[in-house]
Amino acid sequence: MTVRGNFDLRDEIQAFWSDRAASFDDFPGHEIFSERERRAWHDLLSRHLGPAAGRGVLDLASGTGVVSHLLDDLGFRVTGLDWSEPMLERARRKAADRGRAIAFRLGDAERILEADESFDAIVTRHLVWTLVDPAACFAEWLRVLKPGGMLLIVDGDFVGQGAGERLLMRIEAFARRHGLARDRGPALSAELAGRHRSILSRVHFSGGARAEDVAALLAEASFAGITVDRRLGAIHRAQGRHMPLLKGLARQVQHRYAIRATKPPI
Repeated sequence: MTVRGNFDLRDEIQAFWSDRAASFDDFPGHEIFSERERRAWHDLLSRHLGPAAGRGVLDLASGTGVVSHLLDDLGFRVTGLDWSEPMLERARRKAADRGRAIAFRLGDAERILEADESFDAIVTRHLVWTLVDPAACFAEWLRVLKPGGMLLIVDGDFVGQGAGERLLMRIEAFARRHGLARDRGPALSAELAGRHRSILSRVHFSGGARAEDVAALLAEASFAGITVDRRLGAIHRAQGRHMPLLKGLARQVQHRYAIRATKPPI
C-alpha cells in the first residue's frame, strides 16, 4: 500500500476494504452460501423491520450488496451506500446479473449526502466495529431517518473472546500443531491481516464493540426503543456448515448481536 501525506485512519479503512473487495464474497459470513442462511437472514430482517410495503431502506457500508439483496428479496426499496469503489463495482455487477433494481452509491457512513428524513429504515452489518467516531455517525443516521424510522445494526465484538471461544481456539491450535486440522478455509494474506489488526487497534471500539456500549451511544444520540437481540443462532449455524468445524463452533459462541432502535416520532 502506498503511504500518502495526510493518509489518516479513515483513509486506511477505506483502502483496506477496497483491497478486500476482490475476495470479499469468498468468505462464509460475508456472501450467502445456502438457502438455509438466506431464510435465517430474512427472518431476522423481518422480525425487526416488519413488512416491507415498499419502504425505502439504506444499506450502510453495503459492500458487494449482500444485505441489499436480502432486503430486496423482502420487497424493500433499497439504496446501498459504500465508500469503496471496488466494492461498489462488484455490487453493481452482481445486481445487474441478478436483475435487481438496487441503487448503489458512493458515500461515507459518517457524512451521508442525502436529505434529512430520506429513509424509512437503515440497516448495517459489521460496520459499527470499524467506526472512528460512532457518535458523529449515529447523529447522521438519525438525521436521514424519517420520524419513527428504524435502525437495525448487526455486529459483534471481534476482539474479546469468551471462555467457550478461548477453549475452541486452544483445541484448534493443538490440532494444527499435531497435523490434525488442515482445512482452514479462505484466509487473509499476512499483509491484509496485519493491516486489519492495525486498524482494529485504533478505532473507537478497539476493545471490542459490545452490545451494551453501542446501545448506550445510540441512546446518547437520541434514538429510542433500543433493543438488543442475541437470537442469531440460525444464521451462525448455517454459516458454520461452510466453515472448518472449530471455526464454525466459535461463530456460535461469539458476542454477536442485532440492535434495533427507532427515531422518535415528531
